[in-house]
Amino acid sequence: MNYTSHYSVLNKESIDYLFKDIKEDENNLLFSDFTFGAGGHTFSILNRSENAKVVSFDQDPEALENGRSRIENESVSERCFLVDSNFENFKKVIDEQFSDLVKDCGGFDGIVMDLGVSSHHFDSGERGFSFRVDAPLDMRMDVDNSEIQTAQHIVNNYSEEELNLLIRDYGEEKFHRRIVKNIIDKRSVAPIETTWQLADLIRLAYPAKLRHGKIHPATKTFQALRIEVNRELEVLEKVLDQIVPFLKNNGKIAVISFHSLEDRIVKQAFKKLETREDFLFEVLTKRPVIPSKDEVSENSRSRSAKLRVVQRVEQKKNKNKYAQFSKVNKN
Repeated sequence: MNYTSHYSVLNKESIDYLFKDIKEDENNLLFSDFTFGAGGHTFSILNRSENAKVVSFDQDPEALENGRSRIENESVSERCFLVDSNFENFKKVIDEQFSDLVKDCGGFDGIVMDLGVSSHHFDSGERGFSFRVDAPLDMRMDVDNSEIQTAQHIVNNYSEEELNLLIRDYGEEKFHRRIVKNIIDKRSVAPIETTWQLADLIRLAYPAKLRHGKIHPATKTFQALRIEVNRELEVLEKVLDQIVPFLKNNGKIAVISFHSLEDRIVKQAFKKLETREDFLFEVLTKRPVIPSKDEVSENSRSRSAKLRVVQRVEQKKNKNKYAQFSKVNKN
């Protein structure tokens, strides 16, 4: 499969935000793409300005192999640095490998975080992300890391209560108890090992009239398992605070999320940034940016995407232009 066929969601919108307030001839621009994938956001940044450099992260071996080949083929190896690591290690990687680059550039102008699973992962059935193909229940982004527990391990070893909490909270699945009962009953006879085995018992847990809707009954449970396997929400919460000291004034963090749990964490984290006293931040997206109708028609997987952007500022705008006047008159 051609990895570069992946569709980068809200690509133009996120890159436009990152380059807002940056002059066309400005030098020493530095960005980071936290999920390189097929390179959509990374190469959009590189193509936007020949003065831009990008430190990109990925832990998927296939993404890394394809990415390095593309970087070499497009002759951008002096401006694009692809790191084999989860972006939760951002501070460690920057300190150990790119401290001179960051110093020369004065910090990062922007960081883009695409939290979704790439089309490549869904379309590569053997990875276990999708129930469209019968495959082992894996779901690890970093398939070379044997220390990461697979979805198969979770399904067959978590307690009934752990599974209920997982599927309820991470999948927001209202039929979680019926699904977990089917899982417990099935695994008591034999281990649940494949995507189709799991998807089928989830489907049967749904009321008959709801088993054949537009969205497959297994969708939410598979989402919950993927989040748990890859510690997605934990990593997201952990990394946002790491970014802050590395941002330039006017530097931005653009985050694209694909389900309400992620979006809620991003929204709350951005609000928290606005209350900091050591660094000043302003949220640029009072409401999340969503894909256009044209984008959704081209790529149905983008339908749930939301973009939020926060910017580091030197001083906050006075939201009440009469505040000072009112204060004076009270004295």
